Parts: sequence; C-alpha cells; structure tokens
Amino acid sequence: MIPSLRKQFNDSFTPEKYQAFLRRVDEACGTHVQFRLSETPCFFPKALIDRMARDGQDLIRQLVDNPAYRAKSDEAVPAAFKVPNEAPHPMFVQVDFGLVRDARGELQPKLVELQAFPSLYAYQGPLADAYLDVYGLDSRLKYLLSGLDTSSYRELLRRAIVGSHDPENVILMEIHPQEQKTLPDFLLTEKMLGVRTVDIVDIKKDGARLYYESGGKRMPIRRIYNRAIVDELERKNVNLSFDWRDDLDVEWAGHPNWYFRISKFSIPYLKHASVPKTWFLDRLDEIPADLENYALKPLYSFAGLGVVIAPTKEDIAAIPAEKRPYYILQERMHFEPVIATPFGATKAEVRVMYVWLDELTPAMTIIRMGRGLMMGVDHNKNMEWVGASAGLYLDE
Repeated sequence: MIPSLRKQFNDSFTPEKYQAFLRRVDEACGTHVQFRLSETPCFFPKALIDRMARDGQDLIRQLVDNPAYRAKSDEAVPAAFKVPNEAPHPMFVQVDFGLVRDARGELQPKLVELQAFPSLYAYQGPLADAYLDVYGLDSRLKYLLSGLDTSSYRELLRRAIVGSHDPENVILMEIHPQEQKTLPDFLLTEKMLGVRTVDIVDIKKDGARLYYESGGKRMPIRRIYNRAIVDELERKNVNLSFDWRDDLDVEWAGHPNWYFRISKFSIPYLKHASVPKTWFLDRLDEIPADLENYALKPLYSFAGLGVVIAPTKEDIAAIPAEKRPYYILQERMHFEPVIATPFGATKAEVRVMYVWLDELTPAMTIIRMGRGLMMGVDHNKNMEWVGASAGLYLDE
C-alpha cells in the first residue's frame, strides 16, 4: 500500500528471516502460535487507517447512543445469558473492514462485521514489534493509534482490565484456555498485567461471590476479563457452578451483554456509507435472484463458523424457521487485493481495536491477509504470504 516500503520489504525478504520472525514470536509468547502468521506486515497510509478508525467510531456511537436501538437489542441478549448490572457502554469493541474500489478507482473501507468483545490486545503489539525488529524495518513505523505509545497503551489496558483491584483478584476467564488458539494472548496478558487465566469450569460460587483455588488457597475473584464465547459454551455443553443471571459480587472488564448488543445483530440497523446491504433472514421479503453476490451468516459465531458464501435457495430453505432470526443475509463486498506479494496481489482485512474507558479510543489494528473466499485460515490453506499480520504506518 506504501509502494516504496512494500518493494523494499519484498526485495529484502528471505525465508531465513521469516523463520527467525516465527521463533521470535513464539519466544515472546512463551508458547507456539498455532495460527498462521503472514510472512509480511502491511504498510498502510495513515490517512486510510484514520478513516477506518473514525468510521468504526461512528458505527459504534450510532448504536450505543441510540435509545431505540438499545431497546431493540434487548431481544438479542438470550434470557439465559442476561447478566445483571449492565455497563452503559462496551469496554472492548472490534470493527472489521475490507477495502473496495469505488467508481473513481479510490479505495473505500467497507464493514465486514463488528463485535463488542475483546480481541488480541496483549498479543498484537509483540507481533508488530517482531516484524519491526527481525526484519529491521524503518524505525519511524508505528502500529499504535490515538497517540498511544507502549507505556500509555499498557496503562490503558491496565485500567480497563485490572481497574482498581489487586491483579491476583482479577482473572482472564476462558473455556479450557490451554486448548485455545488464542492462548498466546492469554499468556501475554498475564505477563503484562499480572492477572491469572482461569478455566471457567474451575470457578466456584459461594453466595454472591466467585473464587478459584490456587495452591490450596481460595482466591477471591473481584473482576473478570471475559473471553468465554457463549456459542462455544453451548456447543461444548459446558457445566458451570454459577449462573450468568446471578447478581454476583464481581465487576466485569467488558460487560458480557454487549457481546450480543453489538454484533452481526447490529448490522441491519446501521446507516453508513461503509455498511453493505444486510437483512435478518426472517425479515427478508424476497430472496435475491443473484445469491452469488451475498453471504449467509449466523449472528453469534467466531472465526467464520457457519458462514456460507454465495448460498443457494436450498441453503436458505434448510434453516428452520425458529433459527432464522439468528441469521443475516449480507451483500458480498468484492475486496480489492492491495498487498503485492511474490504470490500475487493479496487481500487484507483490517480490524480496528477499541478500548472505551473515558472515551472511545482506537488503540491498534489486527490484519488478516488472504487470497481465498474468506479471510480465515480454513479458506487460505496451503498458501504463503497469508494469515495474521500487523498494520504499520508512517506519521504524515
């Protein structure tokens, strides 16, 4: 995207540097990263990153500041998972964009999806640093947004996740964390903030209080950084010692209800130039004739699970009536391959990561590169110069 930096990187790339980069990332994480890391970072014009960050802010505020939407989104929160004492706004939000060319040939961001749920906040910085250091890139390149540096970003995360508590009473809560591909982020969160990653099945309840056991001691839980996905809890039929509906004596670093309120459920309600046409499946008056230009998506799933690109009428008819409110049909955007690689032009999906404490702050980006139908690993198998990456820019 910045031609001089792209050419310089491609010309100096060697497989040996890439292997050194992979070793550096694993070493920083303290575990092997299981998902594919791209050989290259992505170099973006700052104006484009800023545009996506502003568009994402507009979309989030359009939902959170709208009392009518807040009321409507009550139906998105399942009764069995409605947590009391909801915060007035989400703490962590991700907004994913792809890039398309308009009629004038200019690149425009288009929304892929948005989610009020934490992403790889501790991992993405060390990943970007590994690209910068191992490949010896221009020292002026940056990856943090909103004027943040390493120190102020760490403090922002500390305030968001730990709050005013002793880190030993704050947990990162996940389902069987040792089995998750996001384990590197959990370990780096522990290293950065001193909190403990705790399997949700190991949490116990005593009255209105939660605790876990460590070294034969009860460790009270005062605050929870929640990384457990409800969809996965249900799929794995995980049994818990507490009920999400309990009025617990605990704070949430990111209240769980917002996972449902700002999600694919939100997209049909958004009015913005970056938002593709989207309908709830149960409210679709007529199935489009050109289904090859659409994608069928379940509302609450991660990593592209259940998404059907170019669905057939039979695919749609196969979804039972009671499940149709939990699917959307979305116009497919034909994202422009903008990253020049030795294997041809490659698409990049940009995730803008926000932290909302005093104000809604764009903090960093995550990049996913791909040449398949979708950006997930399953759709880019046996390819090189694809996968997870970092977004770098120069101050203009």
